[in-house]
Amino acid sequence: MSASQEKAKEVSAKASDGGAGIVFIFFIVGLVVSLLVGWVLFPKVLYCQKEQPFDFNHALHNEMVLDGCQSCHFFRNDGTYSGAPKLNQCIECHTDVQGITKDEEIFVNEYVRNNREVPWLVYSRQPDCVFFSHAAHVLAGEMQCKTCHGHIGNSTSLPVYEYNIITGYSRNIWGHNISGIKKNTWDRMKMDDCAECHRENNVKQYSVQTKKGPCFVCHK
Repeated sequence: MSASQEKAKEVSAKASDGGAGIVFIFFIVGLVVSLLVGWVLFPKVLYCQKEQPFDFNHALHNEMVLDGCQSCHFFRNDGTYSGAPKLNQCIECHTDVQGITKDEEIFVNEYVRNNREVPWLVYSRQPDCVFFSHAAHVLAGEMQCKTCHGHIGNSTSLPVYEYNIITGYSRNIWGHNISGIKKNTWDRMKMDDCAECHRENNVKQYSVQTKKGPCFVCHK
């Protein structure tokens, strides 16, 4: 091989190495941009915020009741769960404005005096195809409320309500961590979390009434 051929081969190798380096740099830049879009920008576009009708102080109310959560969120005689409190549960104490907060004034003037139910935005509302029995978990399973709802009973104000603009469901269902990683049992409410808890507690996912397998126990 002549000297000129060797020189040309050397130049070609350097050009090839340089091209590979440029491709690698573009790959890294594209990966970083994709991660920024998917992990930072996309959640900001996918989720919007709504305001609750007014704020609510759980800690203050818990100091005034005897049975904690069960005073407002109770089980009826037939075992069904009451869910968010209705107006008739509140009017005994709120026929008139208590204190000087703006939220109390809104509640009494706009809802109590107009006999109007409060349209609370429910953080834990599941899809319509999902059936969840509070009685099976709280009464039979002896689970504590904080297992799914965290320490909401100690809060002095309501958290920000965020919802998915595509599905309309609360962000609390998917979780605030876009990767799906959770630190606490109440960080999200996905089916995987239910299945994990059932496995850990050796729950037999079978309906005696319908004699159907695990899917139809929780899904309509």
